[in-house]
Amino acid sequence: MTKTPKGRRGFLSAGVTLGGALAAGAANAQSARAAKHKVVFQMNSPEPNGWGLIFNNVNNLYKVFGDEGLEVEIVFFSRGLSMLLKKNTPYEERLKTAADKGVVLAACQNSMRAMNVTKDDLFPFATLVDSGVAELVRKQEAGWSYLKGGE
Repeated sequence: MTKTPKGRRGFLSAGVTLGGALAAGAANAQSARAAKHKVVFQMNSPEPNGWGLIFNNVNNLYKVFGDEGLEVEIVFFSRGLSMLLKKNTPYEERLKTAADKGVVLAACQNSMRAMNVTKDDLFPFATLVDSGVAELVRKQEAGWSYLKGGE
């Protein structure tokens, strides 16, 4: 039986680990590209203008398209950004449920600066985008369907 030097064994182990991580990353990227339906919502309405309706819209999309592959992002900016504030407890559970389904809840950093809001003020499941309107443009240019949230 041939002994493998410790350094070589560690190198081989690292290679196997790295290969597995790359394969998992490629599988995740493939499943993201495989989504048949991609929908981005705009939410810039003040409370309560349609805040509850956005969840109905998202849930309806999952009921109809969930089995076919669905990606959803809601972009919060201007007066809609306050929906993602931790102090907004009436919507916390529904936002968390949406995030757990894979819905991206994107907060506009331009609106955050204008409203003196920090990342710590937001629910932990919120993500940041540089500009809400630019994010909507990017998604539409990438072929995403656009829907306006609110009333």
